[in-house]
Amino acid sequence: MKLEDLLKERSGNVCELSGEKDNLVVYEVPPINNGAASAILISEKCFNQIEKKEELDSALWERFLPTSMWSEVPVVQVMAWRILSRLRNESWAADALDMIYLEDDNLEWAKAMGDHLGDGSTELHKDVNGNILQNGDTVTLIKDLDVKGSTINAKMGTAVRNIRLVHDNIEQVEGKIDGQMIVVLTKFVKRQ
Repeated sequence: MKLEDLLKERSGNVCELSGEKDNLVVYEVPPINNGAASAILISEKCFNQIEKKEELDSALWERFLPTSMWSEVPVVQVMAWRILSRLRNESWAADALDMIYLEDDNLEWAKAMGDHLGDGSTELHKDVNGNILQNGDTVTLIKDLDVKGSTINAKMGTAVRNIRLVHDNIEQVEGKIDGQMIVVLTKFVKRQ
């Protein structure tokens, strides 16, 4: 039986965190790869927030995490703990973290990704208008830019296609202009 079919059977064909029925995806919970024991069926909205493609919506998680954290499925408990840890500055999440119980090996698994460290905020690449940028997006320059180390002058309105996000700097994206790879500050681009 396929992994997705096993997860649909286990979950009753609903998101194992939110209970939603639409746009379900399989999510393999890192760093363990042990088939259905390390995977969950979740909604696309949950997936995007877990993967830090969207900012965490505390009100969304507050509606269902205090219930789903009591699941008997260890991988669901691990994900609930990780999300609660990222939201721990919210009083409801702190209370839930005080109540949740994980076996020692599951707690170690939950802590393996470091979600319990830091302030829990998600740093995202955003354009000048606050739109979230993704790898592969096309952006437009909002002002003329001189490209350092080159004779290229990139004009306002120039499209930069198939951008790549700079991993260690949320204020920069990479893309090609006139066949040359350049780094552009996100404050000078808008997503198309």
